[in-house]
Amino acid sequence: MTAMQRNTLHRIAFLGLLAGTAVLYLWNLTATGYGNDFYAAATQAASQSWKALLFGSLDPGNTITVDKPPAFLWVSGLFAKVFGFSSWTVLAPQALEGVATVGLLYATVKRTSGPGAALFAGAAFALTPVATLMFRFNLPDALLVLLMVAAAYCTVRALEKACPWWLALAGTAIGFAFLTKMLQGFLVLPALALAYLVAAPTSVLKRLLHLLGAGVAVIVSAGWFIALVALWPADSRPYIGGSTNNSLWELAIGYNGLGRIFGSSGGGAMGGNIGFGGETGIGRLFGVSMGPEISWLLPAALIGLGTGLWFLRRAPRTDRTRAALIVWGGWTLVTGVVFSFMSGTTHPYYTVALAPSIAALVGIVGRELWRGRTHFPVRIALMAMVAATDVWGFILLDRTPDWMPWLRWVVLAVTVIAVLALVFGVNGRRWLAAVLVAAALLGTSGYAFATAATTHSGSIPLSGPRTQQGGGMREGTSSSEVVQLLKGTDTEWAAATVGAQSAASLQLACGRSVIAIGGWNGSDPAPTLDEFKALVAEGKVHYFVAGGRGGPSGGNSEIGEWVAANFKSVTAGGETIYDLTAGA
Repeated sequence: MTAMQRNTLHRIAFLGLLAGTAVLYLWNLTATGYGNDFYAAATQAASQSWKALLFGSLDPGNTITVDKPPAFLWVSGLFAKVFGFSSWTVLAPQALEGVATVGLLYATVKRTSGPGAALFAGAAFALTPVATLMFRFNLPDALLVLLMVAAAYCTVRALEKACPWWLALAGTAIGFAFLTKMLQGFLVLPALALAYLVAAPTSVLKRLLHLLGAGVAVIVSAGWFIALVALWPADSRPYIGGSTNNSLWELAIGYNGLGRIFGSSGGGAMGGNIGFGGETGIGRLFGVSMGPEISWLLPAALIGLGTGLWFLRRAPRTDRTRAALIVWGGWTLVTGVVFSFMSGTTHPYYTVALAPSIAALVGIVGRELWRGRTHFPVRIALMAMVAATDVWGFILLDRTPDWMPWLRWVVLAVTVIAVLALVFGVNGRRWLAAVLVAAALLGTSGYAFATAATTHSGSIPLSGPRTQQGGGMREGTSSSEVVQLLKGTDTEWAAATVGAQSAASLQLACGRSVIAIGGWNGSDPAPTLDEFKALVAEGKVHYFVAGGRGGPSGGNSEIGEWVAANFKSVTAGGETIYDLTAGA
């Protein structure tokens, strides 16, 4: 086969990878409905108000924002503005971001390890169950992962010729990752900086100066929005949900920063480990909660990282393969340790941030070991990666014994064939390579396809043939009678209710703006009682719907108690509501 034919074949395979990923992530997408109502309501608000789009408001009236920075809502909000608000426009942006991430990961790995490793890395990432889940759901993690992979791509480009501009672009991508999910976007910084400091082909002084410039790019690309929020008059913008003092910076350091790591609460946060991610410790990533999401190839990645660094220990400082191992290995280790030991609110789907680095490590090291498989120590390392992957895959599949029970035995059989072929030094290149790839991807593929075939909703979705934790946003469905009442209003806000979870489902059902008193869980100081009284006095809020998170006497209790004391309640569709336009 000529070089031109090989290139054509690789291009076709790459296009097939993108097409297959698109089918996996877009197929039957709207069966999920709006996915996470909380963020779907914010997308709805963004489609109706430019200010809501800019700040990430929960409602078009701009009372309070979501408890995250708004970058991912800029994408879905603009999508909804152009194509109209619907389940499709809520969910499709994440699916398209997933296809783009696969393409960028392929391009990044290809630059250091060739198209074969890149194709494996792209496929392994696309078929990671938590990736399939997140790119079919409306959470910030989809855009976060795309931006982090973009940063890795730019860093690899910068390493080739010690280019400060590519490194600055990497810093810019990380800055926007901060505007997507705050400090989680910074977890890849140590790996990217270390790789450049070690391997860039220039002097130490220039490497340090280039890193300083990239740091400035991070600050500028993240800081402009923080400054905008700080300088914008607070009385003409929404309250920053989840913060204690209406500050985006405090939200980043408190609730969405140190509070997540150490378990302290901030603003509307729930302090402490509430158990969604499992017990803290080195085994958390392999546990019942996180293991099925991300750990299918994690044993192989860790074995590959160790053996790869050992075999390359005498390579030149600027060796590109070792630099790639530092990028992806550092990403895996830093992020993995943080996720394993963070004691604040932790969800299994956070682990999607590990999917690109694990897939890249296995692809890169697998390719290098395959090339050197005639050497017995190298062949042993390759056997260890294959065996560890499939034994662990068997264990993971055995945790759901009623779902496709035959699959784990197929995985085991393929593993035996692959290991025996490696032991006896079989040289059949193409069929053996196909067996090795099948052995690596069978288990994770089955779980990924099950994820795509399962509808998900609520705030804590899980991959595979499992139901999500946490349920929907509002217990039960708002009655059609209440929804019709809200649809018939002409005030700025159709209603108010305690908690964003309740407000979101009402807003999605009626298409009108609903005030989420107290934000995510009803405890944010917005709106205040005086502010709410003023809105009612001006005739801007028609109804108060009780039975939200805490009802009239819970959550933001002052407002609920004032409403209950000054307005008559009626029952509509089994729900208690107050007509705030009828006078006290």
